[in-house]
Amino acid sequence: MKNEKLIIHGKFQSIMTLAQQMEKTPKSFGTGEMISASEIHLIEIIGDTEDLSVTDISKHLNITKGAVSQSLKRLETKGFTTKKSDPENLSRSIVMLTSKGQTAYWSHKYWHETMDGGFLKYLDELDDRTFTIIVNFLERVEDFLTRRVESDA
Repeated sequence: MKNEKLIIHGKFQSIMTLAQQMEKTPKSFGTGEMISASEIHLIEIIGDTEDLSVTDISKHLNITKGAVSQSLKRLETKGFTTKKSDPENLSRSIVMLTSKGQTAYWSHKYWHETMDGGFLKYLDELDDRTFTIIVNFLERVEDFLTRRVESDA
């Protein structure tokens, strides 16, 4: 059992390192402009849901409106997003993707389809017991990481 624990620990460390590298490595997503992981995920949220305001996005991401506004300002400066007045509530602005934002959005979707395809198929083929074991394991990892982040704060 000791060897199995070392294998799991090694895989966990490798996954954490790879995830950090992915977060730090911007991609262009077909636009010629480098986009960070947080920016493309914000673009994804805007592209997936119509008529979102800054408040809606902040609630969805569980971050402050100020943080969302700063991120949107960077995306707007790069030409990925724009805002328009909500015709039903003129005090509310709707965040929209520009054509450049749409290019990044669809390129990101395609990237997920080609990169995740085999993984999603693998998950679809799992029996219920194995799926439950994996979910339980991931919940424990999430709990561990949450406690670690909170203890560092």
